[in-house]
Amino acid sequence: MAMMRLRREDPRVVGSFRLHRRLGAGGMGVVYLGSDRRGQRVALKVIRPDLAEDQEFRSRFAREVSAARRIRGGCTARLVAADLEAERPWFATQYVPGPSLHDKVAEEGVLPASEVASVGAALAEGLVAVHEAGVVHRDLKPSNILLSPKGPRIIDFGIAWATGASTLTHVGTAVGSPGFLAPEQVRGVAVTPATDVFALGATLAYAATADSPFGHGGSEVMLYRVVHEEPHLHGVPDSLAPLLSACLAKDPEERPSTLQLSMRLKEIAAREAQGLPEARPPAQRERIEADRPTSRHPERMERTERMERPERLERGERPERRTGGSSGSRPQQPRNSRPQGRQGTRPGARTTSGGRRPANPRLLRQRIIVFFVVTLIVALGIAAAQQL
Repeated sequence: MAMMRLRREDPRVVGSFRLHRRLGAGGMGVVYLGSDRRGQRVALKVIRPDLAEDQEFRSRFAREVSAARRIRGGCTARLVAADLEAERPWFATQYVPGPSLHDKVAEEGVLPASEVASVGAALAEGLVAVHEAGVVHRDLKPSNILLSPKGPRIIDFGIAWATGASTLTHVGTAVGSPGFLAPEQVRGVAVTPATDVFALGATLAYAATADSPFGHGGSEVMLYRVVHEEPHLHGVPDSLAPLLSACLAKDPEERPSTLQLSMRLKEIAAREAQGLPEARPPAQRERIEADRPTSRHPERMERTERMERPERLERGERPERRTGGSSGSRPQQPRNSRPQGRQGTRPGARTTSGGRRPANPRLLRQRIIVFFVVTLIVALGIAAAQQL
């Protein structure tokens, strides 16, 4: 994470913490790198002076602290201390070393599919803990994800809200970051865990393409696209595209749950790391196996052979002959070239001493002779009947 020197107007001490560097600034305040008397490093957020008197911002700040206290697990930075009654309210969390996902992609380029899936699986698992605490983050995006050596961490719960709450602070004003907001946030309806799933899908698409799935533009343009247009996932690896598309569904009910998302992303991460192809669904595998000729399906083999042999004959290839014949024997009829006893052989068919069916010319001559004899007998019978 980029650090900057303290400015003249920045405090040097807040509570029991000494401040050393600026880590960043946002709409609510400034985040500093600080340490306590034991040397433990913290990320300390202080509300801006011009907002400290605004009760709405104080309420939002209090919600962030409340959300941080309720969440358990290693997915977020642990809350260390807070003072909501101070002249400039502040709170401190455990410092998470490492760049944000946004900075990493901006500086080093897109992440490989295996890393996108691995980061996504950890974030989805973290969101399970967030949602179990009854909290919806509402502003999940690449800049709010830190890539620490121990795994990704979700930060900035400044606009987090209880599950089922509205997304609006004022009528017609959506809270969040355009391009990563869910359609229900734009419409102003109740938020649910599926709201964070949408944002996570957009965030992982950014990690894989270095771009928002809804492109660029003004806030109004971006919000319109989120609600009315399908996301652009060109450049997303094939192994991830279907899952991210499901996360970005307009209807919250059609998105996977955070638990389902975590399990699926873990599977993709493991397969991508080993270089294995996408596993086929069981139904698709059964259809492929049923259509594949094998020795267990002799009828299918016979049908396939009959279809392939005329093509080989047109190319001038000689049909294969079974063992047991002399080198000078004539080519056999393709459909009768299988050994005796195989399925598809007609009962009572004559065979040669070598186990083969009669050659084509001989069989043809016999049939012609029989045809003429029968025709002659019928003609004589008709003539005799007419003389009577």
